[in-house]
Amino acid sequence: MSLFWRIFSLNAAGPIVAAALLLGPVTVSTPTLPAEALVVVGGLALLLVGNALVLRLGLAPLQRLGRAMATADLLRPGARAAVAGPAETAELITTYNTMLDRLESERAAGAARALSAQERERRRIAQELHDEVGQTLTAVLLQLKRVADRAPEGLREEVHQAQEATRAGLDEIRRIARRLRPGVLEELGLASALRALATEFTTHGLSVRHQVPGELPPLTEESELVLYRVAQEGLTNTARHSGADRAELHLRPCPDAVELVVRDNGKGLGEAPEGAGIRGMRERALLVGAELSVGPGQEIRLRVPAGGGR
Repeated sequence: MSLFWRIFSLNAAGPIVAAALLLGPVTVSTPTLPAEALVVVGGLALLLVGNALVLRLGLAPLQRLGRAMATADLLRPGARAAVAGPAETAELITTYNTMLDRLESERAAGAARALSAQERERRRIAQELHDEVGQTLTAVLLQLKRVADRAPEGLREEVHQAQEATRAGLDEIRRIARRLRPGVLEELGLASALRALATEFTTHGLSVRHQVPGELPPLTEESELVLYRVAQEGLTNTARHSGADRAELHLRPCPDAVELVVRDNGKGLGEAPEGAGIRGMRERALLVGAELSVGPGQEIRLRVPAGGGR
């Protein structure tokens, strides 16, 4: 029965019963006798309780829908409001769930286009850094070497310092280019790329221990890129924000999936809200149907379904 007919039937029952009593043999004395007052009060109480019960049961699904709408997160898809209640309420909840399906699909498609454009831009910038800036700094190094060979003894030390500064700048340019465009991922595969990433983040203040097997289930290129970028972002957060001195990078095959785990001994997020880095990880995970979880402390776990592959 619809919510309208439930409320209408209960509200109509009161006047109908009252009219039947007035037209029947029941009378009310003047002044009213205690027994008659008790009957009237009892009937009124029953009518109010019934009305409140019908409204409570009819509006409960709407309250659950409101809570579902307040906690909905498109980066954590799959949560839907339970379809229940009268016909109007059930239809409203079904429409809301359908809208969520459409929004999640459109968001995933938009995120895929945005991240694809981002990867293309990363490749372009990395190529320009390598070809333009890198070659320019290499030419500067060669010129400084010729200047150092011809410079007086008093100026050679300053020229050598300029050489070292230029060489450090060239190394930094190459490092940035490698992070923008993981060439080792394209050339040697995911396992070698993750080992190189762990080595790159191993500095004097941070030790990264990695466990990456050579044999993995077949993965698509998109899945490999998502695994690499999530590991890169996780180690970047560790190096910049966690204050940790030890980190672990594990990649292990699971039944029909591959699981990546990045953890450290730092302070973690605590009560702080998730930043752009973790939201970016969640968006990347959605592109390949993966599950991303941020555990207690500082642990990132990504489970990518296997399939396709190179």
